[in-house]
Amino acid sequence: MSRAINIDAESADVIAMAAKHKAAISAIEPLHPRGTRVVLMNIEGANAVAKAFGKRVLTGAVTRTRLRP
Repeated sequence: MSRAINIDAESADVIAMAAKHKAAISAIEPLHPRGTRVVLMNIEGANAVAKAFGKRVLTGAVTRTRLRP
């Protein structure tokens, strides 16, 4: 499993869930047209957040948004 997870949720919801599970976030970015890509600091945190979101975890290809011009 990877530390990066794509979730069908708003960034604020992902941040709140990570805080609830004491999972430190390394990077977070919006996906297009909806969703959030989050990279957690360790695999245990990634597993906890993925399990908490359950079926809202996106699988397959996603379109990432460009953060820097």
